[in-house]
Amino acid sequence: MELATTVTELRYALDTFFFLISGALVMWMAAGFAMLEAGLVRSKNTTEILTKNICLYAIACTTFLLVGYNIMYVDNTEGGWLPSIGALIGSQAEGADHSLESDFFFQVVFVATAMSVVSGAVAERMKLWAFLVFSVVLTAFIYPMEGYWTWGGGFLAEAGFSDFAGSGIVHMAGAAAALAGVLLLGARKGKYGKNGAIYPIPGSNMPLATLGTFILWFGWFGFNGGSQLMVSDFENATAVGQIFLNTNAAAAAGAIAALAVCKTTWGKADLTMILNGALAGLVAITADPLSPSPLSAVIIGVVAGALVVFSIVGLDKIKIDDPVGAISVHGVCGFFGLMVVH
Repeated sequence: MELATTVTELRYALDTFFFLISGALVMWMAAGFAMLEAGLVRSKNTTEILTKNICLYAIACTTFLLVGYNIMYVDNTEGGWLPSIGALIGSQAEGADHSLESDFFFQVVFVATAMSVVSGAVAERMKLWAFLVFSVVLTAFIYPMEGYWTWGGGFLAEAGFSDFAGSGIVHMAGAAAALAGVLLLGARKGKYGKNGAIYPIPGSNMPLATLGTFILWFGWFGFNGGSQLMVSDFENATAVGQIFLNTNAAAAAGAIAALAVCKTTWGKADLTMILNGALAGLVAITADPLSPSPLSAVIIGVVAGALVVFSIVGLDKIKIDDPVGAISVHGVCGFFGLMVVH
């Protein structure tokens, strides 16, 4: 009996630690988004974009603690449309595999990721205080509501909808909010001219943008790997290894595909497109990084990497000004990832 209890406690400790480490990796993605966005905007706007990123993370952590987590997970009706409304994170369930606090920490960094998608798309136009107010609304209410529909056991979960680590719940949600913001705010001054002319506004610091992409790539192992939720037995540990492999393969294939499309279309490499190609592969595989074979993960990454290039160009042609390509990366490729799964 004592041995069984010891094993149970060890598994509990290991799974809790796994959540905390995975959450820390995903938190590091906040730095990745900040670096990527700061590198892709003009130098005069870097301080504001960095201010938005640090503040949105702080707001997400606070609002999700106070109300968001409760709305998404606590005392909700299975298969419902509307969640319950409450405060704080509830109490530890009996027989849980990991601590409630570690689960909250892992979930809250996902919320910040969704809001980070918005900050890049509306860069150089949205006022700081308006952005922060919207951050409160999205992280406290919008994200928890749609998160409840699937991960919280709502009607989409009841209908069999599957989104392993959040291609739709996190990335498409952020991209949808970003698209709404871009449509309301319009384009940056000087971006579009008469007769359909498009004037590029290059980023101010490509080394910083590249560093940000590598940080995101690194953090994504926690994003997808942690979504397995457990690592304390043979089956789950093997699954996490498969998730890491597929996540890395899709990102690499996405970058290569974007490079190939740029070379065949314009005759030269485009660093911004290559960076977005890697991110596109990551977003697409997030819908299900476990089930595909490594070859399938490569194919998913290739399609996403090519798709994001055409999407960015297409949105530019219809005058949707997205400085970092967030709508294409997280919205279009997030949708593609979900369609592949379903």
